[in-house]
Parts: sequence; C-alpha cells; structure tokens
Amino acid sequence: MVYTVAIAGASGYAGGEVLRLLAAHPEFEVRTVTANKNAGQRLIDVQPHLRSYASLVLQKTDVETLKGHDVVFLALPHGHSGALAAELGDASLVIDCGADHRLTSASAWETFYKSEYHGSWPYGLPELVLADGGKQRSNLEGVSRIAVPGCNVTAVSLGLAPGLRAGVIQPVDLVAVLAVGPSGAGKTLRTDLLASEMLGSAHAYGVGGVHRHVPEIVQNLSGASGETVTVSFTPVLVPMARGIIATSTARLEPGVSPADVRSAWELAYSDEPFVHLLPEGQFPRVADTLGANTALIGIAVDEAAERVVTVTALDNLVKGTAGAAIQSANIALGIPEQTGLAVNGVAP
Repeated sequence: MVYTVAIAGASGYAGGEVLRLLAAHPEFEVRTVTANKNAGQRLIDVQPHLRSYASLVLQKTDVETLKGHDVVFLALPHGHSGALAAELGDASLVIDCGADHRLTSASAWETFYKSEYHGSWPYGLPELVLADGGKQRSNLEGVSRIAVPGCNVTAVSLGLAPGLRAGVIQPVDLVAVLAVGPSGAGKTLRTDLLASEMLGSAHAYGVGGVHRHVPEIVQNLSGASGETVTVSFTPVLVPMARGIIATSTARLEPGVSPADVRSAWELAYSDEPFVHLLPEGQFPRVADTLGANTALIGIAVDEAAERVVTVTALDNLVKGTAGAAIQSANIALGIPEQTGLAVNGVAP
C-alpha cells in the first residue's frame, strides 16, 4: 500500500530531513509540501539538495492544503501545530515534529512555553523503557496522532532510562551536559548562530533548569523510574552543523556492580535496530551517526565518584527528529519499523 503524504514546514531543516528520508521510503508518496514565507517557490530552490522533488512547489500552510492526505508531518515551530492539528480531523495520521503535543502536564507547558496548551499525543520514542517493563513502542500501534520528542531529550532519555528502570542508578541528582549543533534551532536568523559567532567557540545556553526540554526529560525519566526524578540539564552550542553528544551521569545505587550496570543497558537495547550499546570501554562519536537513524551509547562506572556515566551520540535531525517521526509512523501504520531508515552514517 502507498500512503499519500503532506509535509508542513518543508522549507525548514526538520521538514527537509523528513523529505530526504521519505525519498527512500517505498510506502510513502510525498504529494504536498507547504511553507510560510517561502510559499510559491519551488521546493528545490529552498532545499537544493532534494533533487528528487524537483516537481514540487511549496504551497501555503493551511488546513485545506493539508487535508485529504493519509499522513501529515508538521515540521513547524512550537505554538504553530496545535491549532492547525485540531482542524485536521481523524482521517489522517498526524505527526508533530514540534513541541506542541509532547508534554502531559499543562502547567509545565505553560511555565516553559508560556502559550496555550494543546494536550498530549502518543509519544514517538519507541525505544523508551517504561517502569512497568514495557517500551513506548507498544503505545504507538494504530494511533492517529504522534508527538515527536525533542532531540536533546532523546539523547538524555535513551542514555539514562535503562538504569532507572533497572534500579541501578538513583532518580535524584541526574546530570546531563550536551554538545549540540545549531541546526536544532532551525533556520531562523539569529546572531548567536552566525558562523562568525560560532566558529572556534562554544557556549552554554538555557542554563539553570530553564531550557524548554527540561520538563520533557523529567517526564520521560520519571516514566522509566516509576517515581519523580530530578535532573540538571545544560546544552552547549558547538560549531558542528548537526549532531548531539550527551554526557549524562547518575549516582550509583549502593551495592550495584559495574556488571549490573552494563546488564541493565544490554537488556534494554540488545534487540533494538536503532539504539546500539557499544562494547565496554568504547564511546561514540557524533560523526558516526550523521545521516543515520541510530543512537550510539557508551557506558562506564566511575567507582571513585560512585556515579554511572553514559555518553550518547545521535544526529539531531535524524534520530532526534525526522527519523523518529518516520519510525513512529511506520509503527502506527503497521509497516515494518525499519522501512526507509538507514543505520549507516556518512563518513568522513
């Protein structure tokens, strides 16, 4: 079966990455692409690397344009998906690559996003382990709405959740420091994202628990632990176009051995096609994930500090956004989960 697809926000980085991946998907046919200020332009004039879509012209982003497709991907800034999605009806599978439907707490949304809350949708991180012993994958089967996680959230959640579910790390005093590329901020022109400001430099932002991904990380890790967690999250902007490497640490539970720790992550990910635990003593590079729907994880126990250290690398535009969206859509539609998605990165 071939599913017809529309992509709202096709002129941006996330929308462009959804398009790039869908070009290799045998069961999705992209028929409509939309934008805001770029409406009326040819797609390849805005996304010149997407040569296979030379016939497509960007249309205005509105309900009438998006209706009538089997699958609609919303690759829009936060605050722009909620009202639009509410008018699309239940005939389409709608995947929101933005933030509007990620949080289950209205108060957390209002505190961190300071705009109208539009409710929560089934969460599109299939490999996320849950306290009841299951995984989030089972909550995506047959759904008509999916909220794609934040890219930073994916890296931290995959890195720490197995230890929390297994009870080998403590749910308090979790710490995550990330090096992130600027493509996660989208194409919006900002002084701090100019090459002259970034090259040869690095700077932290969203420091002190104010970053909008904090409540989503807490939501995921609390779901894995079965109790509310506390986490300190600090992203650092670095001069690489795409990619995330997250170094996350946690207090070791008393009496837990390094073998117990490794066993928790092996149990969580041994059968996962897109989340790979590296051999003992190895740690991932961002470069090895670029263009692929993979998250690579290395773990160690710092016995002197009595902490577990996890290092997680992924491509923020693939496993962090577009790849997760397509992987989750595959599950919802009953398509084999790996369809259209690569595990091989691009090197050098």
